[in-house]
Amino acid sequence: MSANPTAADAVVIGAGVIGSSITFELARRGLNVVCVDKLPAAGYGSTSSSSAIVRFTYSTESSVAMSWEGLHYWRDWSAHVAPSPGEAGDSNQTHDALVEFTTVPMVMFHRSDEPEPPYLPHFRKLGIPHEVAKPDALPTWLDGVDTRQFGPVARFDDADHAFWGEPQVAFDAAIICADAGFVSDPQLAAQNLATAAMSAGASFLFKTTVVEITSSAGDGTTGSGRVSGVVVEDDSGQQHVINAPVVVNAAGPHSSRINALAGVTGDMARTSRALRREVYIGPAPEGYDDRSAFMCGDLDIGVYYRPEKGDNILVSSTEPECDELEWVDPDDYDTVLSEDEFQLNMMRTARRFPNLAIPHSKRGLVSLYDASDDWTPIYDRSMVDGFYMACGSSGNQFKNAAVAGHVMAELITAVEAGHDHDAEALVVTGRHTGMQIDLATFSRLRPVDPDGANTVLG
Repeated sequence: MSANPTAADAVVIGAGVIGSSITFELARRGLNVVCVDKLPAAGYGSTSSSSAIVRFTYSTESSVAMSWEGLHYWRDWSAHVAPSPGEAGDSNQTHDALVEFTTVPMVMFHRSDEPEPPYLPHFRKLGIPHEVAKPDALPTWLDGVDTRQFGPVARFDDADHAFWGEPQVAFDAAIICADAGFVSDPQLAAQNLATAAMSAGASFLFKTTVVEITSSAGDGTTGSGRVSGVVVEDDSGQQHVINAPVVVNAAGPHSSRINALAGVTGDMARTSRALRREVYIGPAPEGYDDRSAFMCGDLDIGVYYRPEKGDNILVSSTEPECDELEWVDPDDYDTVLSEDEFQLNMMRTARRFPNLAIPHSKRGLVSLYDASDDWTPIYDRSMVDGFYMACGSSGNQFKNAAVAGHVMAELITAVEAGHDHDAEALVVTGRHTGMQIDLATFSRLRPVDPDGANTVLG
């Protein structure tokens, strides 16, 4: 394909881990796909800052099924991104290196006198391996952990000094998923997928921005007509048109702008926008090593944590209610770590790990979530024929990147063949597990839950 392609079967906007995965899946189904990204290479945006945690604790059945299916891609990543026999793409594309999946147990603390977490019924129904360990059977690697219940989450300056209060009760159970873990290099994961996509025949245009979504004439009503392609601008300011009957928005924190360009927001019950996030790294607490490290979405203290290379611990916020969310312009936001937030979140972590040494100087990174209003992604078509959305990943969909590519390719194939997805949501069967993934869970039209019962941490 030429350096400036003028036509394609599909254009994917965004070469993060999800956009690269969608490009790969469409290309290996025989479509001529062009992926466009404003950055210089695949995975250079918010993907590169992902904590890359793979876990299964979601409150909806389809989210649990999707994450369990996703694990199986990471376990055999080399097979997933290997060229298929007979692929007609660029035979010179080879993987310099592949990501690795590290198995680390996921722990969620629980009290037996409280309602069970909403993910447990789904675990039992779907057969997700897990253990509910009681106090007399807790693993020895939890010996150095303070299992008292510190919540509700507080800040240093809370008027009632709740942060420093001494808890009166303790968690008496730990729900453990031994098959969880994390991926070594999230940016490399996107590059592996992009390389695989090019081997399958896809093209990538980097340092290129989508400035217009074109469409054919409709009947004059909002959302009528059909997408016909995109207008792109390269870093020299030159513009050209790529005609395509399918356009997929996988633009991460910029996805809301792309949806606005396409004029598809009119019927969306769920939307997304850019949220500034910080991730911190500090020295691991004593005893938190290769044999005893675990991951946790610790809603009780308001942080999640996992081991990080070099005998470190990675820490970030679970967005507790007492912490103000920082919605930003994705092209103009503060990229410097906050000293106050670093100290707060490391001190929260120290409540669980009494021997955690908090560094005097902050270390970590600032990035963006493409956050939906219920923290659940949108994997869907739109009100304009041919325009599809894989957005609102909300910082919890890296784990699902490979299966999301499959889901979106199945959705696009079905809808383009005439399936009315809005009337009857597509149910996708997982390649590896055979589990059913009901895409109604990820619909742009899904209703607002008045009780807030659906969560992304269970």
